[in-house]
Amino acid sequence: MSEETIFAVATAPGKAGVSVIRISGPDAHAAAETLARALPPPRLAGLRRLRDAKGDVLDEALVLRFQAGQSFTGEDVVEFHCHGSIAVVRRVLTCLGDLPGCRSADPGEFTRRAMENGRLDLTQVEALADLIEAETEVQRRQAQRALSGALGARVASWRVDLVRAAALLEAVIDFADEEVPEDVSVEVLELLGRVRDGLSTELSGMGAAERVREGFEVAIVGAPNVGKSTLLNRLAGREAAITSDIAGTTRDVIEVKMDVHGLPVTFLDTAGIREARDAVEEIGISRARDRASAADLRVFLVSAKEDVEGIAPQSEDIVLTAKADLSGASGGVSGLTGAGVEDLLRRVADVLGARVNQSGLATRERHRVAMIGAEQSLEAAVALVARGPEAYDVGAEETRAAIRTLEALVGRIDVEDLLDEIFASFCLGK
Repeated sequence: MSEETIFAVATAPGKAGVSVIRISGPDAHAAAETLARALPPPRLAGLRRLRDAKGDVLDEALVLRFQAGQSFTGEDVVEFHCHGSIAVVRRVLTCLGDLPGCRSADPGEFTRRAMENGRLDLTQVEALADLIEAETEVQRRQAQRALSGALGARVASWRVDLVRAAALLEAVIDFADEEVPEDVSVEVLELLGRVRDGLSTELSGMGAAERVREGFEVAIVGAPNVGKSTLLNRLAGREAAITSDIAGTTRDVIEVKMDVHGLPVTFLDTAGIREARDAVEEIGISRARDRASAADLRVFLVSAKEDVEGIAPQSEDIVLTAKADLSGASGGVSGLTGAGVEDLLRRVADVLGARVNQSGLATRERHRVAMIGAEQSLEAAVALVARGPEAYDVGAEETRAAIRTLEALVGRIDVEDLLDEIFASFCLGK
């Protein structure tokens, strides 16, 4: 545990009904007693008057005390739930800063201490950051699932299997003349295969999990003046894109972020796809093609169900008759009147929601790199073990390499530089 005691505001800055000031470290209780005089019993709230060194009242606050091992950081912690006055908060922080051994916390330092004290692993720290940033219900649920420690628990189970496999191989190597099983390959290959299959399954679900965290992209594509920008404005509920009767008005990709049935979705209004009339329009059309191809889903607006200048709909893409207010087409969509828009949003949610159901626990590129590295080490280990006892020593080392990679995934080893980057993105007081 750290020898320093830190403090910070744990709630958003500015005026509020209540502001929470958090103190953590070996002198947290003593520091809090200096201001509150007497602390309530652990984990029970008590109303106290906070006073400065001269005895002047700073505020009347609700005080909570947590003992080491039973707090978020794993250290002694005290929270002052003060009135959310900027002046009150500033004065309490000043008084805490005047106490010996106390200093203002760095961004993310409370969470970093929680990890260092074994309260969270690195995947849970990342999940906490995702939970703070969550804007939709699906993002919240995914972050909560990761924050529960599900990925760390899965890695721990893989590690148990790999340690067993490595121990069996090393027993044959080190104690060949003693009574140990001579043929351990069957059990070792079973253990290595089980972990490898688990990694493969987790990797297969990463794409959807990443999209939940970062947001899905849905491109609206079609010929010029087919109603793409009008539909985007209807979805956004504002004039996000310029609309006119002049074909080729949209020259760049315009984005609108939305919460679609709990899913984070960015709709893209792309330039009309046609033979370019000038260099600027050619650039816009090129960008439209690129973004449409890279999008998670495409909504094709057409006057008839045909391909749009070489961009063929994929199996899950949505093809709709545009300007249903003019054509009267059943099942079409109109950005002008809103006809068919709710059905479109439901269809988008159904397609993307089905992908979310296949998502795994890993959500970040760092997770992908670590699991691919472990998978590659296990592939090598399986091939070596299959060759027989003469290759067990190298097979054991490949197994150990996989263990080290998974330990780095949950933050046990070789992550100091990564920690600095992660915690720098946290707010003060977290």
